[in-house]
Amino acid sequence: MKIHFVVHESFEAPGAYEIWVKARGHQASYSRVHEHEPLPQSIDDIDLLVVMGGPQSPSTTREECPHFDSKAEQALIARCAAAGKAVIGVCLGAQLMGEALGARCEHSPEKEIGKFPITLTAKGKANDKFAHFGDTLEVGHWHSDMPGLTERATIIAYSEGCPRQIIEYGDLVYGFQCHMEFTPEVIELLIAASEPELATLTAHRFVQQPEALRANDYGDMNQKLFGFLDELMRAYAGGR
Repeated sequence: MKIHFVVHESFEAPGAYEIWVKARGHQASYSRVHEHEPLPQSIDDIDLLVVMGGPQSPSTTREECPHFDSKAEQALIARCAAAGKAVIGVCLGAQLMGEALGARCEHSPEKEIGKFPITLTAKGKANDKFAHFGDTLEVGHWHSDMPGLTERATIIAYSEGCPRQIIEYGDLVYGFQCHMEFTPEVIELLIAASEPELATLTAHRFVQQPEALRANDYGDMNQKLFGFLDELMRAYAGGR
């Protein structure tokens, strides 16, 4: 399988997604837009598109962030979804996904940074791709916004601080507001980029400080992510 990553910033790295790609023998390609690498012109060689997170929002303009073209990324997501490709949006990527499919990004009720539980909905538990998640699962978070909901969207999981953690927009199209790809290495990159800001957020009930972020075990959620990705690609292969 050919996996294409859109990466907005060096500190919003694919993490466990790359580990899965290598472990399964898939091929990875990249649009590191923070290094001014272009988005793919053709989607023919993409089986799975993964759009990563970033400090931007879908409304961020080229004037505000010259390396980020929200409309172009939304168009790429929409093209892949319409062509029957598998598509995953993570955090900002999930918000772009919602916008690409006609749903406006919104502010989350709570800022969440750290590792906190999500709860699967009844429809989430009935979805074969998430059957191994159990009723609840502790996962990574780093956000203050959340994706919009289209008419056909299904909420797979929510948290106490955010009602939209995993959203199914289509059989092969999923938005993850949460960060199941976090690894210790990715956490260090995020801390380095955000430590001054974290020090101002001690009053938030769902924000962990660097020592707690470093102490979290991210291995179990990575394995659960791998299981989801395996099921997603099986579904994709079965529909080709």
